[in-house]
Amino acid sequence: MSEISRDEVAHLAKLSRLALSEEELKQFADQIDGIVDSVSAVQRVDTSGVEPMSHPHSITTSMREDVIVPTLTAEQALDQAPAVEDGRFVVPQILGEEQ
Repeated sequence: MSEISRDEVAHLAKLSRLALSEEELKQFADQIDGIVDSVSAVQRVDTSGVEPMSHPHSITTSMREDVIVPTLTAEQALDQAPAVEDGRFVVPQILGEEQ
């Protein structure tokens, strides 16, 4: 049984300001029927006893201890830089800023 008629597709096309041929109206009506059938099949699935979830896979967050480890000092980080000014890296200008 057809869920959507050719006239309904024609009405939607008119509202959307689409010029569709008779062949296209029939084709789109058939395609929309297929979509409605697929959605109906999903709605008929028995989901009783299924817990709602936000993601189809179980997600576990791995947590680790927050441990302080030694890092580079500012001097060590700037040691191999091609250009340094006032304790910072000097980089080429990228936006139209005044020098």
